[in-house]
Amino acid sequence: MTNREFFIRCWEDEYPVFLKTLRAVPADRLDYRPHPNSRSAADLVWLQVVEKRCWIELLETGQINWKIPPITLNLAEMVAAYEKAHRELAPRLREVNDTTWHQRPTQFLVDGRVYFETSMGHMFWLGLFDAIHHRGQLIVYIRPMGGKVPAIYGPSADDEVDIHQPLFGEVESFV
Repeated sequence: MTNREFFIRCWEDEYPVFLKTLRAVPADRLDYRPHPNSRSAADLVWLQVVEKRCWIELLETGQINWKIPPITLNLAEMVAAYEKAHRELAPRLREVNDTTWHQRPTQFLVDGRVYFETSMGHMFWLGLFDAIHHRGQLIVYIRPMGGKVPAIYGPSADDEVDIHQPLFGEVESFV
């Protein structure tokens, strides 16, 4: 399995976990934030949508021009936008060849200035890790907001899973 194939597998495995998390957010508490300097729950949900959308830009242009537009959607619409962006990205991501994945230079721009440059594959890995990080922030918000924390990589106190059912697809041996 190549690095690109492994990324796609990890990205696909994480997708239903992201959906469970986004759907667990109480729609009537989107303004919740644990501290004045923290992002609100709505900001964190919207961030997931924006990040997923910017990956399409990365594939098309080799750049991410980072800017978070104002939130104009309710929670259900944001979840639907996240799903749509995933559906649009999935076939395009599978078309990337290994040479492009490892060698195509990409840029992350903030306010039109290059913040950093790296290979396409590395940029996607960074994006996935960042999305998982922000999902973790959102998970911490859910219970204080009055919601139930979904199972992520195992049972939660709110949403226990059957320990006899695999969380992900078929487990592959790496030995």
